[in-house]
Amino acid sequence: MANKLYHIRSISLPCRSHPTTLRIDEELNKLKTWEEASSTPTAETICNGLSRLQELYKCLDDLHNLPVTQQALSHHQHEKWTNELLDKSLVLLDICGVTRDVLSQMREHVIDVQSAMRRRKGDLSSIAKYTSFRKKMKEDAKKMIESLKQMDNKIEASSPSLLLESDHHMSSLIRVLREVNTMSISVFHTLLLFLCVPISKPMPITTRWSLVSKLLHKGTVGCKEQQENVNELGSVDMALHIRRQCGSNEEDKMQRLGALEGSIEVIENGSECMFRRLMKSRASLLNMVSL
Repeated sequence: MANKLYHIRSISLPCRSHPTTLRIDEELNKLKTWEEASSTPTAETICNGLSRLQELYKCLDDLHNLPVTQQALSHHQHEKWTNELLDKSLVLLDICGVTRDVLSQMREHVIDVQSAMRRRKGDLSSIAKYTSFRKKMKEDAKKMIESLKQMDNKIEASSPSLLLESDHHMSSLIRVLREVNTMSISVFHTLLLFLCVPISKPMPITTRWSLVSKLLHKGTVGCKEQQENVNELGSVDMALHIRRQCGSNEEDKMQRLGALEGSIEVIENGSECMFRRLMKSRASLLNMVSL
């Protein structure tokens, strides 16, 4: 995505040639490349992002285990910055946990709709429950997107520049952890967009947040145009709700539901792994701060 609110910078903790630093640099660059190529939130895009983010947090675990990191974060004079990092880690953990639970519920609803459609005559109550859940899920996703936006704005607004002259290691560490938070925001933002709005057509954007506004207020388009480029949720929405205009048959709907169920399961598993990574990272921060 072009013109990001926060840009990846070079890092130097404990030194540029240190293996841990080089690995973090490499994973951040991979995620930046993913971010620039992920204009359409699909299941494949999200799975790739979650996978890359897990690799980044594995590197972060190694960074947490370095004595220089533990020493820097255990200094109480840096309480302001450590509290900021802890607050951000809690927001990400909460959003990941809620999203994981939503995905699990979503998959259950999809399975119920599949079962209803196999009964031929159809159980419209299952479809109605699915539709109702989708509406609530969109509203919840919008709220979480707003939380991510506020978090991103706070990262952009504050700077540890005063630490640069007095504590090189601490300022470098905070810079690294902020960049990790920024990439985490990007991945979860893409995941929430997947849940929030079925994409009908990719469009140029100024920032990741302007995409939210454009998608939520985008007018309806023709059925044929919509089918050209939709994510898995959007595909099922169209099959269930505009089948008369598009001529979607029962077999087609079952195929789309099956694809959606599989996609959600993979994303759900990735979210569960990411939740554990975030918990471990936050526990490491808490342990270091309490020293």
